[in-house]
Amino acid sequence: MAISQSDLDALDAAIASGALVVEFDGRKLTYQNTAQLIAARDHTAKVLSGGMQNRGPRLFNFRFTTSRGD
Repeated sequence: MAISQSDLDALDAAIASGALVVEFDGRKLTYQNTAQLIAARDHTAKVLSGGMQNRGPRLFNFRFTTSRGD
């Protein structure tokens, strides 16, 4: 399931109204508390803004010398 702007809007509406049940694509999801709902909203906003893009593996180069001077 891809995350969309409508998902973020639904989370915002639930937070504003104090509801703990949010409907996404015909499925209802019940959160345990408002903090969990806000965390889901923050995650959704981060994904939509591109903050969770797969950047691939990170490569590092290390240079070191031994006590022998190698």
